Amino acid sequence: MSNKMITTVEGQELILERVFNAPRELVFKAFSEAEHLKQWWGPRGWILPVCNVDFRPGGIWHYCMKCIDEKQGEFYGMESWGKAVYEEIVEGEKVVYVDYFSDAEGNETEGMPSSHITMIFEEQDGQTKLISRSKYSSPEALQTVMNMGMEQGIAETWDRLEEHLQSMQ
Repeated sequence: MSNKMITTVEGQELILERVFNAPRELVFKAFSEAEHLKQWWGPRGWILPVCNVDFRPGGIWHYCMKCIDEKQGEFYGMESWGKAVYEEIVEGEKVVYVDYFSDAEGNETEGMPSSHITMIFEEQDGQTKLISRSKYSSPEALQTVMNMGMEQGIAETWDRLEEHLQSMQ
């Protein structure tokens, strides 16, 4: 498997896989600490001006992505708020959470699909295979986020993660 993302859709579930050239503990750390998430979360041209992480079961990650790339046209200056509610964390191995679109106060955005996400971090000869399984309420809800460019956005985000991991080593 190359370091490019593999995307599979099974009904109402989006499965993403990628191998990162970094040890599992480092990849896990990049997902669990605000100072790391601020360096790589979001597609190219977007930053995280707000990133509050309470990384524990029952804790919340509330963040704002903002487009700072003038070349992205109508997206320039746009803010996109999100909220994750952590359900289960197995140190270095697994993170389970519910992901919502939200507003600046953390209220879930009505009419926007949420997803139940399980992220598995597998050790693979000094590298890390990341498997993200996002389950939506229906195939239509999944299609809604796919139509918004979710796949490209995550591919760019994971490219940025790979770059950040290299700078951490």
